[in-house]
Amino acid sequence: MVAIGLMSGTSRDGIDAALIRTDGEGQVERIGFHSTPYDAGFRTRLTEACARAMAMAAPGFEPLIDAVETELTQAHVEAVADLMGRAGWQAQDIDVIGFHGHTVAHKPDQGWTWQIGDADGLAGAFGIPVVADLRSADVEAGGQGAPLLPVYHRALAADLPRPLAVLNLGGVANITYIGADDALTAFDTGMASGLIDNWMQVEGGVGFDDGGAVAATGRIDESVLTGMLDHPFFDMPPPKSIDREDFTLQPVRGLSLADGAATLTAFTAQSVELALRHLPARPTALYVAGGGRHNGTLMRMIGAATGIPVHAVDTLGWNGDSVEAEGFAYMAVRSLKALPISFPGTTGVPRAMTGGALFDAE
Repeated sequence: MVAIGLMSGTSRDGIDAALIRTDGEGQVERIGFHSTPYDAGFRTRLTEACARAMAMAAPGFEPLIDAVETELTQAHVEAVADLMGRAGWQAQDIDVIGFHGHTVAHKPDQGWTWQIGDADGLAGAFGIPVVADLRSADVEAGGQGAPLLPVYHRALAADLPRPLAVLNLGGVANITYIGADDALTAFDTGMASGLIDNWMQVEGGVGFDDGGAVAATGRIDESVLTGMLDHPFFDMPPPKSIDREDFTLQPVRGLSLADGAATLTAFTAQSVELALRHLPARPTALYVAGGGRHNGTLMRMIGAATGIPVHAVDTLGWNGDSVEAEGFAYMAVRSLKALPISFPGTTGVPRAMTGGALFDAE
C-alpha cells in the first residue's frame, strides 16, 4: 500500500510528512518526505493550548484548543498537498494517511491521552481514508500509549545485527531496544530538546540552540543537574512515558543563557544514561533519530555520559528527520490490516494489540 504519514511532535516546530510504500510488515520503500515549519505565532498558540489541556481533568471543549485544532488541521492539509506535489503523486494513488495529530496532553496514569486534529476533515479534503487516534486504545487497555515507533524501528532494522538500540530525540526522548529474539523494549527516557528549546526561546529570543553552540560555551551547574535528576520518573521501571510539560525550567532560573543551555543539555544526556540501566542488556552503540541528532553538543554529551558510541541513524541509510512520519504511515497500514502497533514491552499494554480509528473519505 502507498501511505502518507504525518507527525507534529513534541518539539512543536512543524509538520513532518512522509510518503512510503509498505506491506505493514517487512517491506518499506521510502518515496518522499517534506517538513513544513510552523510560524512563530502558531507555535505560541499551540504551546498555550498544550498548557491549558494539561490543566484540564479530562479532554473537553476549550475555545483556544478548538481554534488551534482548526489551524492545525488546515496546516496538515497544506502539508499533504505540498508533499504530493513535490513527489509527483495524485490523491487517487494514495491508499491511506496516518494522522497523528498533535498531543496537547498525555496522562496515561489518569487513563487518557489527547491528540487534536480533525481526521474527518483531512479525509474529506483529499478523498483519502485516514487512520488517526492511534494511542487511545492502548491507554484504555492500561498501556502508556507511547512510544509507538518501536514496531517501525524493528522493520527498518530487519537486516541489522541484534541487539540494537534506537534513541529518538524530539521534544521528549524515547528509546527502542531490539533484542536478539526481536523482542521489543521501549520507553520514554526523559526530555530531549523540549526544555532546551524553551530556555532558548525565553532567555535567548531564538527558537533553539543551533548545533548546541550556546551550550558548548556554558558551564554545567552540577548542583542544579543533580537536583533535576533526582526525579522519581528516572527510577521507575519501564514501560513509562511522560508529557513535555512534566518538567519545567524552574531549576535553571537565574543561570546565564549559556550555563542554562549547558545544564539542560547535560540533563538530557544523563537521562539517557539512566535509561540504559533499565534495558535487558547494555547496547554497544546508540543510533539516534530526530532533530536532536543535529545538536552536536548533545550528541557528544550523550556519548560521554553513556561511554558508548553514538551515531545518527543516517549512518544506517535511514533518514533521521523522516523516521517518525514514516512510522505513522507504516502504522496506518498495520491498523488497516489489524496488525499490532503496541506491545507489552513497549507501552505496558497487557497483550500485543492494534490501534487507530478509520475515518473514511466517503
